Amino acid sequence: MPYYNKKAREPLGESKAETQEISLIFGRNPVIEALKAGKSLNAVYVSGSGGSLGLICRMAKEQGVVVKQVTDSKLSEMCGGAAHQGVAASGACAEYVTVEDLLAVSQKKGTKPFIIICDEIEDPHNLGAIIRTAEAAGADGIIIPKRRSAALNETVFKTSAGAASRLPAARVANIPAAIDLLKENGVWIYGTDASGEDYTKADMTGAVGLVIGSEGFGMGRLVREKCDFLLSLPMFGKINSLNASVAAGIFMYETVRQRNSHK
Repeated sequence: MPYYNKKAREPLGESKAETQEISLIFGRNPVIEALKAGKSLNAVYVSGSGGSLGLICRMAKEQGVVVKQVTDSKLSEMCGGAAHQGVAASGACAEYVTVEDLLAVSQKKGTKPFIIICDEIEDPHNLGAIIRTAEAAGADGIIIPKRRSAALNETVFKTSAGAASRLPAARVANIPAAIDLLKENGVWIYGTDASGEDYTKADMTGAVGLVIGSEGFGMGRLVREKCDFLLSLPMFGKINSLNASVAAGIFMYETVRQRNSHK
């Protein structure tokens, strides 16, 4: 079981109902990306020296982050036996933003909104993989629910290869209400469902809110009813579904393809 470094929740201010999660980030790329992104870190724990570990130590010291040399066994204990690659960092693992903040991203870039909505993705490895693809595809941010969903913990950061330090995330109490807010701001909501139309036939060149349903049950009823369009992936084999993160990647890059072809 992963070690949690005094996991806490602190309000980010009255105007932001979201929270900050204090935890442990481990792995060279996730720690480097957290430092590059200027995340609030309390300390960096290193076992070994040279190469990218030396780079991490220099970056941490330049930012005033305490660097502590520890044994490999101690680091393994801290990380619950997970592969840490000789480094871990404690501090703010995730700083959540508001849905309005996500909408402001595209406004600042001068592009149409492209937001990923995860409806009860409970596996942190799936969530991390979705975040990694979303960041690579140029999405503005991701929305996750507070309940029945993986949070932005150390496993998500590790799986995302540090992309979780780059992609803004809003954690909301009510996904349907968040969808309503997106709609009020001109965003079309595309749900992913086996009963939907072929994803290549939908027009995704406008403002897109892409809903990825849970691993076992897909989208919830209320979320499904809020969708403007339902998209499906054609299945030609005997297996009739894909891993949530794999499916999400296909839908995201179809959005990218359509947008690029309409420039």
